[in-house]
Amino acid sequence: MRLLLFIGLGGFIGTISRYLLQQVISKMLPVIFPFGTLAVNIAGCLLIGILYAFSDRWNVLTPEWRLFLTTGFCGGFTTFSTFSYEAFNLIREDQYLYFSLYTGISVVACIGATFLGIFLIRAL
Repeated sequence: MRLLLFIGLGGFIGTISRYLLQQVISKMLPVIFPFGTLAVNIAGCLLIGILYAFSDRWNVLTPEWRLFLTTGFCGGFTTFSTFSYEAFNLIREDQYLYFSLYTGISVVACIGATFLGIFLIRAL
C-alpha cells in the first residue's frame, strides 16, 4: 500500500506539472501545432533517462523514490517517457525486431484507437 501511495503522489505532481507546463507553452506559442505536448513528451523522456541512468550508475535511489520519480512523476507527466525507455531497452538488448514492432504498433494502433473511439462515440 505504501508503494501505491508513493506512485500516486508522484503521478499527482506529474499530472499537475504537465498541465501547467502545457499551459505556459501554449500561451507563449499560440499556434495550432501542439508545442506544449511535444515539450512535455521530450522533457519527460529526458527526465526518465536521467533518473534511470542516475539510479543504475550510483544506486542512490531507494525503490520507493525510484517508483515515485519514474512510474509516478514521469508516468503522470507523460506516458511517452515510459514508452521511450522501453523502446530504448529493446535497442540496448539488440532486439531490433521487437523494437520495430513495438514502436510501429504503438504509434499506428494508438492513433487508430483514438480514431476508433471518436468514431464510436460519434456513431451514437
